[in-house]
Amino acid sequence: MNNLYKYLLAGLLTAGSVSCSGFLDTAPRNQLSQKTAWKTPEDAEKFLVGCYDGWESGGTILYMDCLSDFGFSFHAHEGFRSIGNGTMSPTSPGASFYGYGTIGRCNLLLKQIEEIPNMPEAQKKRIIAEAKVIRAYQYFTMNFLYGGVPIIELPQNADEARLPRKTEAEVRAYIAKDLDEAIPDLEANVTRGRLGKGAALAIRMREALYYGDWEVAKAKAKEIIDLNVYSLEPSYQKLFTIAGQGSAEIIAAVQYLETVKPHYTSIGSMLNNSVGGWSSMVPTANLINLYEMKTGLTTDESGSGYDATHPFKDRDPRMAMTVCYPGANYITPEGKTAIYNTLDQTLPGGKKNEDYPESANNSSKTGLTWNKYTAPANQYADVWSTNASPIVFRYAEVLLSYAEAENELNGPSADVYAKINLVRQRVGMPAVDQTKYGTKDKLRELIRRERSVEFAGEGLRRADILRWKGADGKMIAETVLNGPLQRMVGTVDMTGTNPETRATINPSAPAEAKLVENRIFKPHFRYLPIPQWVIDRNPNFGKNNPDY
Repeated sequence: MNNLYKYLLAGLLTAGSVSCSGFLDTAPRNQLSQKTAWKTPEDAEKFLVGCYDGWESGGTILYMDCLSDFGFSFHAHEGFRSIGNGTMSPTSPGASFYGYGTIGRCNLLLKQIEEIPNMPEAQKKRIIAEAKVIRAYQYFTMNFLYGGVPIIELPQNADEARLPRKTEAEVRAYIAKDLDEAIPDLEANVTRGRLGKGAALAIRMREALYYGDWEVAKAKAKEIIDLNVYSLEPSYQKLFTIAGQGSAEIIAAVQYLETVKPHYTSIGSMLNNSVGGWSSMVPTANLINLYEMKTGLTTDESGSGYDATHPFKDRDPRMAMTVCYPGANYITPEGKTAIYNTLDQTLPGGKKNEDYPESANNSSKTGLTWNKYTAPANQYADVWSTNASPIVFRYAEVLLSYAEAENELNGPSADVYAKINLVRQRVGMPAVDQTKYGTKDKLRELIRRERSVEFAGEGLRRADILRWKGADGKMIAETVLNGPLQRMVGTVDMTGTNPETRATINPSAPAEAKLVENRIFKPHFRYLPIPQWVIDRNPNFGKNNPDY
């Protein structure tokens, strides 16, 4: 680990521990107070690290798929279940993504850095640029999820912070301005833990993609490619392990260190009951159903060989790398190899199965567990305090974003196929069948599926099913998030030698035996409800989102 990376993380003990007060959490109180700080360039560097502390949450990334058809969160107090099943409201909004603490720190830095004498101009520009990128990311998150929020600079008091919400378009323009101003002053090759040119372009790319601004999405993806800094990690599985944290595929990740800033609870929360986990965020059968066969055929195509009684057999290799399914081998936190069984109430010898969905609150209700970031569990000395660093942006997203945007603009091309094939063939999947996927509509279908399985468990699915429309013009979320969420029912042959066929599933099991929960999604759920406390504290905010 290089010295700058250690400095950035260690700096969180000083700058990042600065507590905040007031309406916007913008007034620092201790080490970096107005009286003692802003004297040297090092003060600005340390405060910038404080801005990084909270730019994104690794735990939130891991939970985000629970707001989609790909994930489920059983524990209601964690705040994600109610959004996933459509029972959230302004007074009970579930997990909140609304806040100005990080924005306030960035605003203060951008103001106070002007007071530092004799600061090298290049250093100053780079710090300002990084702060603007962090601020832009915060606004992007809130704007997409809530649909327009106040744009707040640095108020002198709470009254000045009580501003009306801007339109979604106005916030988008503000984000674009911040990023476009920042990009020229950012470094292309940055130390792990910092946001450089690639990260700023990735935010701009993702934001444009989410709003169907295909020209900008394609252009920014191309700019990232042309940096010649990033490349696909040869091992897909390695990306989500400690060993893969320095991969050239990673554009930005949320950084943690056990000894300085640990990633608490999330890894333990993902594991199942029998190994002491909480099963707080688990994948669903909806995700399993989306993976192609390893031949590239979908499960419903003639000749695919798909067997609903053995649904884990001969599938896209990413399935087993992403999900621990019944019958699979897994490594426990103690380093032992075990067979994952969530289908049988009792195990051989009559022992109660602690991982059976109904055995305990901490048992996976879907019968599945994420392998991403948890496998093998013994890579962490303590699963409750780790250096697991969830990825925010990676190069595969750039390739697939370019492919999606270019297909929407101009339809299939050799360029589009080539970029998709880079992602598919990395895991041993066959190249795209250009005859079958030779039209814009058919290729769109493939790109959506490819993006879905490539990034499953990485927090992108909710946004995708909100922005994607079906042939009926409705959001995909209106289809996949309406109705019962079901799990697989069956049995596991604990003496079987093939992990892919140990589980035998009963597709005809009664609906009540498969039910996890009933879910609803109404069109106005495109935006989350503004938490009532926001409107109560700010009478100038305006109305809540429609129909809440």
